[in-house]
Amino acid sequence: MSQAKPFRNPDAVLDVYEKPKLGQGILLSLQHMFAMFGSTVLVPILIGISPSIALLSSGVGTLVHMICTKFKIPAYLGSSFAFVATMQALMKMDGYPAVAQGAIASGLVYVVVALIIGRVGSDWVNKVLPPIVVGPIIIVIGLSLATTAANDAMLHNQKYDLTYFGVAIFTLVMTLIFQMCFKGFTSLVSIMLGIICGYLLSCLLGIVDFSGVVKAAWFAWPALQVPGITYHFRWYPAAILTMAPIAFVTMTEHMGHIMVLNSLTKRNFFKNPGLHRTLLGDGLSTIVAGFIGGPPTTSYGENIGVLAMTKVHSVWVLAGAAVCAIIFSCVGKLAALIESIPMPVIGGISFLLFGTIAANGLKILVDDQIDFGQKRNMLIASVILVIGIGGAYLQLGSFQLTSVALSTIMGMLLNWILPKQAASEKALDEKKQKEQKFFN
Repeated sequence: MSQAKPFRNPDAVLDVYEKPKLGQGILLSLQHMFAMFGSTVLVPILIGISPSIALLSSGVGTLVHMICTKFKIPAYLGSSFAFVATMQALMKMDGYPAVAQGAIASGLVYVVVALIIGRVGSDWVNKVLPPIVVGPIIIVIGLSLATTAANDAMLHNQKYDLTYFGVAIFTLVMTLIFQMCFKGFTSLVSIMLGIICGYLLSCLLGIVDFSGVVKAAWFAWPALQVPGITYHFRWYPAAILTMAPIAFVTMTEHMGHIMVLNSLTKRNFFKNPGLHRTLLGDGLSTIVAGFIGGPPTTSYGENIGVLAMTKVHSVWVLAGAAVCAIIFSCVGKLAALIESIPMPVIGGISFLLFGTIAANGLKILVDDQIDFGQKRNMLIASVILVIGIGGAYLQLGSFQLTSVALSTIMGMLLNWILPKQAASEKALDEKKQKEQKFFN
């Protein structure tokens, strides 16, 4: 008896389960690594830990997530920005051991929630996150990062720099040329080629700092921070109580990213492999990061942008990116070379990546034929967009609900609270029905 063929997304160049040729796969994986590198190493730099450990933990964490999700979800996990402020405070008071314990605690929160959802199911997701909520949230995920992209492209030492902006636009234009004017594999690696072109121009303009590359050793095993081995274990209740609740914030962002991936791949990852598995993978990834000395991890919008641009959704490519990150974390000069990519190059690419995510949110609204003539839909979308893109957040002591999480929660609440029809619309419909009866 022949087995049924697995579903294939007709829009994909390579679908989730499809394997690229070795040479092509390596270049596609490197492209994903370039996309996530800047943000992944920026988090440890901000809190004062080794970027190499963050690179290692992102690679290992991504593979852990893939194992938990049965290699069905093309997601890459990198350092989470949601914990930065809290981690900075903990580093000043108690050092990395406190951060590690907080990271492990936040990962355990994921695991507990995953176990609960595994019991009760995830059918409720479609009810609390219908297209009118999902579409604007995906737009917010993309556009909430727009300011970061613009600042990376324009600012040098917090001042406007025309040279930087020129490099960013050149990087963007070259990427668009590779994407639109070439076909085949060249088009698929347009992002990486755009980064290379931007980097070469930056070298010519003298804005690349090679000092880190010169100083770096060829081989340097990341300085792991393992509790009970490299440092003495003791309890940090304040770190646990401070960082663990933030997991509920990043869970909301995690579900937002899964929604984007659902849209791109034409699948429902909430059902297969299941939301409980995606959350479990994210939680275990963060726990592993805490045990080896890295920051908490989360799925990355940058890599989702690459998936949307290239239409290469293969988990093999993302797994390859994870392996590349692990290798690069141990090869000092290679890691330093990527770290030397100037911010305007990253900014130029980000214009495209983050915009593509937002455009997919618009696509959901169009595909589901959302009627904005209805007040309910207009109100829900308006609140989500302004809170999310405007950067509004809720601060309670050291706990912060980010704009993406806050807009998501507001969208879900409005979808639950608001009636299907406004009173004025209902009255108008009743008037029309009466008129029709009269003329009939």
